[in-house]
Amino acid sequence: MTERQGPDASETVVTPGGTRIVRSEEFIQLLTPEGERVEAEGFTYDHDDATIAANLRHMVLGRRFDTEATALQRKGQLGLWPPALGQEAAQVGSGAAVADLDMIFPSYREHSVALMRGIDPLDMLKTFRGTAMVDWDSVAHRFHLYSFVIGTQALHATGYAMGMQRDGVVGNPDPADNGAVLVYFGDGATSQGDVSEALVFAASYDAPVVFFVQNNQWAISEPIERQSRIPLYRRATGFGIPSVRVDGNDVLAVQAVTEWAMDRARRGEGPTFIEAFTYRMGAHTTSDDPTKYRERAEEEEWRGKDPIARVRSYLLARGAIDQAWLDALEAESEELGVRVREGCLELPEPVLEDYWELAYATLPPGLAEQRDAYLAYEAGFEGEDAR
Repeated sequence: MTERQGPDASETVVTPGGTRIVRSEEFIQLLTPEGERVEAEGFTYDHDDATIAANLRHMVLGRRFDTEATALQRKGQLGLWPPALGQEAAQVGSGAAVADLDMIFPSYREHSVALMRGIDPLDMLKTFRGTAMVDWDSVAHRFHLYSFVIGTQALHATGYAMGMQRDGVVGNPDPADNGAVLVYFGDGATSQGDVSEALVFAASYDAPVVFFVQNNQWAISEPIERQSRIPLYRRATGFGIPSVRVDGNDVLAVQAVTEWAMDRARRGEGPTFIEAFTYRMGAHTTSDDPTKYRERAEEEEWRGKDPIARVRSYLLARGAIDQAWLDALEAESEELGVRVREGCLELPEPVLEDYWELAYATLPPGLAEQRDAYLAYEAGFEGEDAR
């Protein structure tokens, strides 16, 4: 019998014989909010301070881009924006575990991962400004297009992973010949049928896919305790998939856990489910107001666990970075902010004719006639504004 269950707390289980067992639901953590290294059973961080500093840079630049995009939406320059404030460690730590043959399937919030994969930030703004569809080269960047339908990318990722199996890109003797798939979604998506179906297929066929859920604890206005009676990572166990819960605000732990999961997927040992326990410090999207559904004290508590502050504290204490390093990063961040602000306003307006060309490699004759007729109709209005 379970006496009390909570996704963010321990669970007290009473056995049929009356024994009370407190089962810890703590996560894997390697760096505390105060910036101190700690040990975690089964996981170590095998990289040097230079790698951690590189992660800090990605986190700072990711937050700056996100902040600028949020401001642009508030000024009416974007129709909508999904902020990622507070989730930088979950994204950068997992993104750092990706190798050359891997493929990433994001939702619509993995802005820091996208920047790490070389996606132009202005390309990310096009959809939200309404000037273009999502159109970066997903193969070249190993980063699939954003998915705006909740959870559907879990199926795409699993199918792609099964394809990699059949293409012989999994379980080869040389690790450099192997790849795997990393798919992101939020806690709310775990309630979608698509995610459950993906877990079934991944488990059944040992697909080389890592399911990475960023549990930011709010599916818009629904708190996690209303979404799930158990911690999210334990849902995967029911599908027969190994699962791990990690401190999502600890970039070291996230990288270590994701590297382990991706390595076992590449070796052909099947899927893994990672729950990165983090917090969304901003709104779900700029269309909602979190002050209407959660307490200010909760937000303040999590600001004390800021993923960037703890890494910065750690590196400064180690002497791995100094104020000059931070000043240079601030200058780089400011340069990115200016480029995003100015570049957004200069994104080219869509041209109607292009949509026919983009839809088909060879335009069918019937649609070509429709295109010509519509363009002729539109041309009939030229000069009207001047009159």
